Amino acid sequence: MKGFNRIIAAAVIIMAAVIIILDAVMLKSEKLSQPLYKVEVSRIERELSQGAQVSAGDYPHITGIYSYDGSPDFYSSDGEYLIREINGQIWRIDYTDSEPHSSGRTFVLMNVFLLLFAAAVIGILLYIRRSIIKPFNEISELPEKLSKGNLTIPLKEKKSRYFGRFIWGLDMLRQELEQSRQRELEYARNEKTFLLSLSHDIKTPLAAIKLYAKALSKGIYTTADKQRSAADSIDGKADEIEGIVKELSANLSSDFMDFDVRSGEFYLSEVMDEIKNYYTDKLSVTRTEFNIEKYSDCMLSGDPDRLVEVLQNIMENAVKYGDGRSISVSFSEEEDCRLITVANTGCTLPDEELPHIFDSFWRGSNTGSQSGSGLGLYICRRLMALMNGDIYADTDSGTMKVTVVCRKPE
Repeated sequence: MKGFNRIIAAAVIIMAAVIIILDAVMLKSEKLSQPLYKVEVSRIERELSQGAQVSAGDYPHITGIYSYDGSPDFYSSDGEYLIREINGQIWRIDYTDSEPHSSGRTFVLMNVFLLLFAAAVIGILLYIRRSIIKPFNEISELPEKLSKGNLTIPLKEKKSRYFGRFIWGLDMLRQELEQSRQRELEYARNEKTFLLSLSHDIKTPLAAIKLYAKALSKGIYTTADKQRSAADSIDGKADEIEGIVKELSANLSSDFMDFDVRSGEFYLSEVMDEIKNYYTDKLSVTRTEFNIEKYSDCMLSGDPDRLVEVLQNIMENAVKYGDGRSISVSFSEEEDCRLITVANTGCTLPDEELPHIFDSFWRGSNTGSQSGSGLGLYICRRLMALMNGDIYADTDSGTMKVTVVCRKPE
């Protein structure tokens, strides 16, 4: 803000300096320039001295030319005049000088124009300061606050046409981060409660098993029936622990991610335009051939932002695990669905691993040294399921094909 204030001050100084300089130049030029009537009088003197006939009608600023005839009225006139002696004869030359008035109007008009221009420039700068610079300074610290976890204070809405949507988006991000943090805390609380409950549930049968085992080792149970009964008790407690372990496995294998899907209706072109605009430039840098097949636009059902996310995950996998030669997007119809297929060359995934690529935390043997979490295609499957769609993959002669099934509105 201080820097922009200095720019405004500099603009004011520069405009004032320009006006002062132009005024000084114009005033100086007026002083140096000779009035037109004097120029015409000089021509008349020159012509009279040469004996030529002179008429006042030939000169715009001359109203009369008279030679002295001895009359006492010779030196009286209603207007301006000059007396000249030419070739021994006295002449009176009457003139009118309207030029200074015209020059004065020009000077005033020039200053008015310069002042209006300066006011417009300063007004624009002040508008930029009030509508752009000041609101931007107010929100410039928001990303830093969000990164530090200050998520509870809602962002103030601005009516600015330049930052209204930006602030709205930041507030949505704040809300999403706050909800995500609350979910993480809830998950941590549930996990801790579950582990405490699990340890308590295991502790009781485990203590009984140790007790029976210790009694058997010390020969406390002398009869076969008692020994059999102790063994059966140990077996029952082991089954109880096994049941707890199965419950643990079931909890660990259940879905652990929540997704916000806002289903609606949208055009296929809205999604494909985003994919095309982003990956055309990105893949041109790596010299990867990228082609999107021509398609007929249609209405789809689902969340356009989530569908973009699905296609981006598939495209990123094609970039990471393909050979970089070619990536293409094609389309097909199937009953009430539109199918979008992303294909990339250079697939080295074994066929027996193909059924597992949509599992969480699973990474194929073709990943090599590529970093990743094994969640990309798992997220795609979850999102498509929430949008009543589907996703599947197959390979064909070294080409990986991932197909997204999008439903059309009923």
